[in-house]
Amino acid sequence: MRALIQRISSARVRVGDELIGEAGPGLLVFLGVGRKDGRTELGQLAEKIVHLRIFEDEEGKMNRSVLEIGGEILVVSQFTLYADCRKGRRPNFLEAAPPEVGCELYEQFVAVLQEKGVKVATGRFGAHMAVELTNDGPVTIMLDTEDWTKSQ
Repeated sequence: MRALIQRISSARVRVGDELIGEAGPGLLVFLGVGRKDGRTELGQLAEKIVHLRIFEDEEGKMNRSVLEIGGEILVVSQFTLYADCRKGRRPNFLEAAPPEVGCELYEQFVAVLQEKGVKVATGRFGAHMAVELTNDGPVTIMLDTEDWTKSQ
């Protein structure tokens, strides 16, 4: 699984004219699900995200997690995080999970975050969405569970 995480003051997602999710302060998580991903990867990624110390403490150091600040998370599905642009000019998405698998793992990921005590809002899987955000910092971090298995 891949997640592009942005520390936000606020974020919202719309489908057409309908506001379907908003959060902040906290995190905006763009989530990509790969063909090889399963329950193990989503658990590892959720655990990492809720405990990632990227919020400032009283001394201005990034030393607090979204849980510690009582922050919110907006999760938006993003299969394009699996774009392979190594050949040609058109990206291929062969490593992205098929939609039915991606949707199931996306929903499970959201449920795991909620179980950890975070208020979570979502986009709509597979929809064309407009995402608005105010990045705080800016702080943007890329996480890939495949990198974690390679380093062990």
